[in-house]
Amino acid sequence: MSSDAPGNVLFVVMDTVRADHLTPYGYDRPTTPGLADFAAEATVFEEAVAPAPWTLPVHASLFTGLYPSQHGADQENPYLEGATTLAETLSAAGYDTACYSSNAWITPYTHLTDGFDDQDNFFEVMPGDLLSGPLARAWKTMNDNDRLRAIADKLVSLGNVAHEYFAGGEGADSKTPAVVDRTQEFIADSEDWFAFINLMDAHLPYHPPEEFAAEFAPGVDSADVCQNSKEYNSGARDIDDDEWTDIRGLYDAEIAHIDAQLTRLFDWLKAEGEWEDTMVVVCADHGELHGEHDLYGHEFCLYDPLINVPLMVKHPALDADRRDDTVELVDLYHTVLDALDVAGGEPAASGDTAVARDPTRSLLSADYRAFDAATDPDPGQEAAPGGNYGFVEYSRPVVELKQLEEKAAAAGIDLPEDSRFYSRMRAARRPDAKYVRIDRIDDEAYRLDDDPAETTNLADGDDDAIRATEAALTDFETHVGGAWTGAADADVTDDAVADMDEDAQERLRDLGYLE
Repeated sequence: MSSDAPGNVLFVVMDTVRADHLTPYGYDRPTTPGLADFAAEATVFEEAVAPAPWTLPVHASLFTGLYPSQHGADQENPYLEGATTLAETLSAAGYDTACYSSNAWITPYTHLTDGFDDQDNFFEVMPGDLLSGPLARAWKTMNDNDRLRAIADKLVSLGNVAHEYFAGGEGADSKTPAVVDRTQEFIADSEDWFAFINLMDAHLPYHPPEEFAAEFAPGVDSADVCQNSKEYNSGARDIDDDEWTDIRGLYDAEIAHIDAQLTRLFDWLKAEGEWEDTMVVVCADHGELHGEHDLYGHEFCLYDPLINVPLMVKHPALDADRRDDTVELVDLYHTVLDALDVAGGEPAASGDTAVARDPTRSLLSADYRAFDAATDPDPGQEAAPGGNYGFVEYSRPVVELKQLEEKAAAAGIDLPEDSRFYSRMRAARRPDAKYVRIDRIDDEAYRLDDDPAETTNLADGDDDAIRATEAALTDFETHVGGAWTGAADADVTDDAVADMDEDAQERLRDLGYLE
């Protein structure tokens, strides 16, 4: 970067936000006027691809430059281990680093916050009694004992469960204003800095502040709509068209609140003279389904509302324009290193994997996506030397699957083992086509240019774009260790609970994880 390039980075993840519910992406409701203004001086990417459809593996990829199967952080092993993080690299290079989020997966316990000089997470915003006594002792025991990690993912998710439990009624309270306040405090006290924030408002459950609910969901009582996606996905509860309209209204209100708070942060940066010296990245980690494909939430599939995410970047090396070429969120790791002129590649600990800056993955580089020139190609570069594909990986969501089973059992419903609920999936996507390999049910493939809603499965056809996309996926699978050809064990058990003390088991029962 040139000497007059921005010396700081603000990286914003709008958790669970669909691109098609944002004003810069053509939404017909005015949810994000602030982001519309931001988009006027940023590059808006139309074809950004998330490496997974949920928080933990996506953030681990953002922080390491690795695909999910490379870093291994998923619900069956909810820890980022053996990889040097972006924050560790930037801190070692002399940058002040901070991470503020109320997302339960972004914590010291999953190691996603390793390397940040300052961080605030759900353990600080959850009610204190949930984090004291037996639960805290149980967490430490499991965190230190490999044999008990089968249950650890349940405890990691307690922040989201507590958010749902305490977000209703008089206790409803978004953490986003506090996240913005902490970010301002950090920036005011820093010289050269990297600030990462995750804003959780648009994640279920939807209890938006009153002023935004009045505009986007007038007359809707958030306590009256389905706020548990597993009830719907299991078949235990139906949602009619009117209720979907109410749910989407509440979702839009939550997004509007995010927009207002981001506008407050951006205006403050401008007033403080920080705006011109700051690269700003705004994206979502994944989206959400509201009844499309008979699904609710962001589990059990790789449809575009989940993995074709919004991405906007402000930097003088990028034109204020729109782009329709493939971009992967994995590329943002290299883009941040490039923006701050940090080489990376130095392990923070002996034996760590540390990914060095690669100009073919930096949005700021003239060599962006010229993957055939990569000096040490990763699986995506090997599989798509022309750079026109994005790749997605999805292991089984153990926590959500356990909840789904419990909702189904309570309603007397049997979930078939050969279903998408128990499936692992991988996908290759380019702007006009997608191919999804699924280990328990038939593969899926779609011509996104002709069928953006993904209604006609072409996996068994002879469409040239589909066949090329399947070939790219096969190459990717080869380079990450082979296809998932054997179905994963369908049993999702709580055997490890027996190793916990009774008080900790009671706490899990209180929060709905055990019967």
